[in-house]
Amino acid sequence: MFHGKYLALAAGVAAASLATALAAAPFAYISNQLDNSISIIDTEKGRVVDTVAITGKPAGVAVSLDGSKIYISTPEAKGFAVLDANKHEIIAKVSGIEGALGIAAGSDGRRIYVADWYKNTVSVIDADSLKIIKTIAVGQSPSGLVVSPDNRWLYVANRLSNTVSKIDINKLTVKDTAPAGTHPFGLTIDGRGEYIYAANVQSDDVTVLETARMKPIATVKVNMLPYAATLALNDSRLFVTNQDDGSVSVIDTETLKEIGLIDVGDKPEGIATHPDDRHVYVANWFDGTVSVIDAKLLKVVDTIKTGEGSRAFGQFIAK
Repeated sequence: MFHGKYLALAAGVAAASLATALAAAPFAYISNQLDNSISIIDTEKGRVVDTVAITGKPAGVAVSLDGSKIYISTPEAKGFAVLDANKHEIIAKVSGIEGALGIAAGSDGRRIYVADWYKNTVSVIDADSLKIIKTIAVGQSPSGLVVSPDNRWLYVANRLSNTVSKIDINKLTVKDTAPAGTHPFGLTIDGRGEYIYAANVQSDDVTVLETARMKPIATVKVNMLPYAATLALNDSRLFVTNQDDGSVSVIDTETLKEIGLIDVGDKPEGIATHPDDRHVYVANWFDGTVSVIDAKLLKVVDTIKTGEGSRAFGQFIAK
């Protein structure tokens, strides 16, 4: 009797441990724009475990606060789709955003933000009702979006205006605008919300902005057509995709000097950091692959086949 009880208890503990391990394994969601699909990568296994069809040429990716939903911008469908992270199914579609590109989720789980490339606005969407509750005018051709860690500010890269806008999330108004380099596109922010890094596609550099004063404090030269950026190793390293030479520049954020150049796939675009803060994932558009970089070793440690036109613009890894 007791033996059976302990066996059942042990089995229950093992099952719970397995469920916890599976739940904890982060997944990466890669938009394949030319394939009209999303590749779901199990980062623990290092392979694609599912592919979900999605119409509208998927581009930008954001993850909800609890990781249960993935938001994917669909430029040709003029909006975005919602992917159920557990069922691997598209459960909703939102339209009415003419040039949907960059997308971000608020860190309180209440709102979704979508940049409208054509209308020069950012749409604010209620995460529960999926209704657009406000449209905010920003600069020309807004692209990359990033929310501050305290959920107080939304930052927007305005590509054709060569600026970055700072939006007050409580008031839903533009608080300030700062100059960047030529054609800023991807943005990333440090863990304390003190610095913004803007990848400038045409000037081949990164603008470092101090968020409190919204002033540029440095410009760091990288390689050809920088697209997006991410931070790793406790914000000590900045990784920037260079589209035109198939590389990722590594910048020391203390000295603001380039300390490495890593060859990845052809036409790297989206880039994001794994929750372990060490591994950096890079979507390669021309190769249809994802390169995995070890931020300590500064080298590619894995290459994962995804789909045609892998873009993954935004924060595409669930925590």
